[in-house]
Amino acid sequence: MHRWVLLTAAIAVLPLTLTQYAAGADEHASQGGAAKQFEVTKTEAEWRKTLPPEQFRILRKHDTERPGSSPLNDEHRPGTFHCAACDLPLYSSTAKFESGTGWPSFTAPLESAVGTSVDRSLLGVRTEVHCRRCGGHLGHVFDDGPKPTGKRYCMNGAAMVFKPTTGGV
Repeated sequence: MHRWVLLTAAIAVLPLTLTQYAAGADEHASQGGAAKQFEVTKTEAEWRKTLPPEQFRILRKHDTERPGSSPLNDEHRPGTFHCAACDLPLYSSTAKFESGTGWPSFTAPLESAVGTSVDRSLLGVRTEVHCRRCGGHLGHVFDDGPKPTGKRYCMNGAAMVFKPTTGGV
């Protein structure tokens, strides 16, 4: 009986949660609740023109790629992972680890590369990670990563591009 009550309650709340999520999908609230301004800003039409459809859905509409679908999962060369929308360097390859989740995972971002905000979508509270410069949605951070940080920055591969180190390491 309890399962049906919980399921019914979840189904009743889901449209409200999705509506709230869709209404604010392209904004990040600051401490004061106002939308944050980013260095790189474009209209939705400009982002659609700039980004391929999958990257637009993920970076601008907070979507998530299918687990295991990103070629960046198997990227192990020395280099840097950059924001696919504005080219800001986000993560060093030295911070990448295999989390077994199906998404590229990192122990820490580069200094001043990302921002975070509260994500209340999907009937829970998570910490969303976005590009500090353009506000593009990258993924989420969790407290179940390896040492030294204990963090798992679980990122959408389609939100990033990899640039290998050239010359010496």
